[in-house]
Amino acid sequence: MVCKASNVSKLEKKSLINAQLILNAIETIILVVDNKKHIVFVNPATENFFQTSAHSLIGQPLDSVISLDSPIFALMNRALKDQGSVSEFELILENSRIKAQLVSVQICPLPEISGTTVLSFQRRSMAEKIERQLIHRDASKSLSAMSSIIAHEIKNPLSSIRGAAQLLEEDATPQGRNLTKIIKDETDRICGLLDDIGLFNTNTSLKRDAINIHLILDHVQQLAKHSFAKNIKFINDFDPSLPPIHGHHDQLVQVFLNLVKNAVEATPKKRGEIFIKSLYQPGMHLTAPQSATRNPRQLEVSIQDAGKGIAQSLRNTLFDPFVTSKSRGSGLGLSIAAKIIDDHGGIIECDSLETGTIFRVMLPFYENKK
Repeated sequence: MVCKASNVSKLEKKSLINAQLILNAIETIILVVDNKKHIVFVNPATENFFQTSAHSLIGQPLDSVISLDSPIFALMNRALKDQGSVSEFELILENSRIKAQLVSVQICPLPEISGTTVLSFQRRSMAEKIERQLIHRDASKSLSAMSSIIAHEIKNPLSSIRGAAQLLEEDATPQGRNLTKIIKDETDRICGLLDDIGLFNTNTSLKRDAINIHLILDHVQQLAKHSFAKNIKFINDFDPSLPPIHGHHDQLVQVFLNLVKNAVEATPKKRGEIFIKSLYQPGMHLTAPQSATRNPRQLEVSIQDAGKGIAQSLRNTLFDPFVTSKSRGSGLGLSIAAKIIDDHGGIIECDSLETGTIFRVMLPFYENKK
């Protein structure tokens, strides 16, 4: 960054020099890209990250260091279109020079120079990401072991209660029969819920089909709008080109309905906006159920609210059974979601932001074996 203007005051020159010193000192990776997506400025952290000198980087197209199929380019286009800052908490960058690197990215346009954008990357720990994934998988296994015990222990007395209600019904008055019917109906309903819990046994295999994730998300939003999200505005950013995933329709509805309900409850006064986004997520290999191969192609669905975020004390156990911050919550919703996504060969993550919480679900694409 060189100042060539002769009319610049001493104070302005000093400010520019200080800005240069700051950019040189910080560890944040910063690139400036022009309207042709050519690199026009990098700081030393960028040279270190891409293992290439500034002299070699400046003037080169951005796709010489970042793959064209990276979400970075879509984020840049969105920032330019909206003339506002966009960010992504977790992206994986890699090229022929560098191995996979986990970063957070923020992109903002320079309004003074049309078409120019500033990209900043912050390194993140891959170990931190893997640790969170292992925590969530352990939570789903805990629920599997617990669900079989609960279902068995509760079903036995329920059968006795239903049988007793049938005996009472034989000699009951019309009013009494109404009461025994309620008893039978409610015991049947509880048995049905226990059967659902039984689905989370690790040995259970469910039939899965090719699923359009956007139909699931649309259905979930319609259910929410007619019940607990009447004053919520859903802002969708879907990638219509995404292929189907391999999944169980009802279970995926259950997962995303639970995540949306949590987002609504976290939104102040249950009025506001919830952002739902789908995108192609390269750089991670997931194994689809009943598949021996690791699929390098998967999608990500994120659900973001603008609430208070998640307490630090809950973050490492959020997906464990019976962990909840709600006074009336059971603490099973996220455990069940973690189990379902794990059974689908996917990953569920949660990050607490400065303003709100974002849940991310990664699922492998459908592979047609025929």
